[in-house]
Amino acid sequence: MTPYQIFEIVSLSVLVLILVADLLIVVKRPHVPSMKEATGWVVLYVSLALVFAGALLLMGDAQHAGEFVTGWLLEYSLSIDNLFVFIIILSRFSVPREMQQRVLMIGILIAIVLRGIFILVGVQLVEQLSWVFYIFGAYLVYVAYKQAFGNDDEAGEKDNLVTRLLKRRVNFTDTWNGGKATLVEDGVKFMTPFVLVIVALGTTDLLFAIDSIPAIFSVTTDPFLVFACNIFALMGLRQLYFLLGGLLDRLVYLHYGIAAILGFIGIKLVFHAMEENELPFINGGEHIAWVPHIETWHSLLVILASMVVSVVASLIKLRIDARRTGDGSLHLGPVEAERGADGHFHIVDATGSSFARPLTIEPRTQGLMVVDAEGKQAPITDFDREVLREAAVEDMPEPARDAIRDEARAEFDAHERANPTDAAADAVDDGPDARR
Repeated sequence: MTPYQIFEIVSLSVLVLILVADLLIVVKRPHVPSMKEATGWVVLYVSLALVFAGALLLMGDAQHAGEFVTGWLLEYSLSIDNLFVFIIILSRFSVPREMQQRVLMIGILIAIVLRGIFILVGVQLVEQLSWVFYIFGAYLVYVAYKQAFGNDDEAGEKDNLVTRLLKRRVNFTDTWNGGKATLVEDGVKFMTPFVLVIVALGTTDLLFAIDSIPAIFSVTTDPFLVFACNIFALMGLRQLYFLLGGLLDRLVYLHYGIAAILGFIGIKLVFHAMEENELPFINGGEHIAWVPHIETWHSLLVILASMVVSVVASLIKLRIDARRTGDGSLHLGPVEAERGADGHFHIVDATGSSFARPLTIEPRTQGLMVVDAEGKQAPITDFDREVLREAAVEDMPEPARDAIRDEARAEFDAHERANPTDAAADAVDDGPDARR
């Protein structure tokens, strides 16, 4: 075997092991990841992609390294579009927050398998039928137009064909049974919404692959690199969902950046088809020599520029709107709080408007009070205990947490004795190994 083939086997084996480990963590400990945890996983997967590219470069294969980086950034930028639909699907099926990691992980694994099949078929097509690039290119230009000027608000709001067929043939219940796929009610076995959600996520992502996989063929047709770009883009997608949270719908110009990328790639595919032209009714079946050749680094620059410009423009608009409305909050992840139906404040995403982080917990004559970044305060027991613990770990230095830990636990314990239905967890303790 060649060194490149050995590298393929080793790297794919490592990726599979990482995916299995990630899945086991999610299955054994379902929870809502903190900002720190989500950031750590995203940084890990980005670092792995860069290490992968560096390994290709060290092997003396600069061309494949450049193609991978360009293809990975292309797939990663296009996969952000998936997150909008993921949010809609999870909301439509009322997925409990602690189960969202699990359904996202399994749905993404299904998508990886389906994309692998799609890639194998696509590579065979482009290797044997060069004119298929005309179709791919024209389709991507059409998608770019729809992305920029169309109305896709209903994306993800309706069941796709697979979920509709599944509903017709299988008994489903609306009741969640933790992470279990089945539930027995009155002696009858039902499938839970857990199954529908992961099928919806996996198959919906495959629809996005119809856009993204033809796009990456403009960068490389090496099936290993195409698959690697896809798997690296998808691996961090779950954590990116929790990291960006409510910020996604605030990046109002992001869809224009994605449209620019798709439009450019579509034109590049058409140019490539013209360079390799074999259709007898176009230029007599001869290659078209005057067509400009677009290099891989050209694509890389366009992808980076489109994403940077669209994100920066969105942030500028947010700042302008903030000055106009007086709401200056701009945070990632669970940064603010709102009162839930149970009367408690729950720290959620950036769409909240009550308590702005960073939070502190300070002694007052009436007990411990949570004080937000703007000086607003409320009793510590008005907050969800576990969520407040995560916020305190992220926002407060350890000495400050140590100083109020025992007092905070005592207040919550007293409150829970008076209100036994409340959840039990350490308010500001940073884990089972923390000092008591």
